[in-house]
Amino acid sequence: MKHNFPLLQPKIILGIAAHPDDLDVGAGGTIAEFIRRGAIVHYLVLTDGSKGSEDPAMTSEKLIAIRRAEQQKALEVVAGTSVTFLDYPDGALEITMALKKDIVKVIRTLKPDVVITMDPTVVYSSKAGIINHPDHRAAGQATLDAIFPLARDRLTFPELLEEGLEPHKVANALLINFDTSNYSVDITDTFELKVAAIKAHTSQFGDLEDSTWLRDMALRQGQRAGYSLAESFVRIDIA
Repeated sequence: MKHNFPLLQPKIILGIAAHPDDLDVGAGGTIAEFIRRGAIVHYLVLTDGSKGSEDPAMTSEKLIAIRRAEQQKALEVVAGTSVTFLDYPDGALEITMALKKDIVKVIRTLKPDVVITMDPTVVYSSKAGIINHPDHRAAGQATLDAIFPLARDRLTFPELLEEGLEPHKVANALLINFDTSNYSVDITDTFELKVAAIKAHTSQFGDLEDSTWLRDMALRQGQRAGYSLAESFVRIDIA
């Protein structure tokens, strides 16, 4: 599926996700490709990642530190610039004004032209046999609300104006959705960087000796777009 959008050449990208590893799995090749083209990339991770372990000897406190370090390492792999952690409790992310304000503050600070986040409309996929994590849905919806209208409107969160954070209009949103898409990015040259970034998340993926599933996913998305390997998104150009 070829898209009819104009070429996306972002200068500043903000990836917003619920957990460490979400952005690397959903958009790691795209992020690496945009960095290769000169973009500056920042990550915003909303939860502390404190629940994602089946190890009976693991504690939430230990896991938080491990996953922070893993996300830092993964970002370094793709040459990203910064990662911010908000530390909302893993598994309990809710769409609140407090969360939206925290996201707006980062948007107004970094002033991205492109935001990458999860598609909040994905509740489940019968094709893939998955129920989407509720944190993913909450992260996506809170981010879309923050983009429009909250980050844009001067009279929203006037206390942020007092901090010198002027309103900001995000130009484009890319929503991670593995079933439905209208825009694809060729990641043929950056696929191995994506794999290396995911390998940094050892607590979630072990040694990841077999990355066939990642290549298969990129092949399927590439076939729809006419690329060898691709990542696909729902793209919204915000008027």
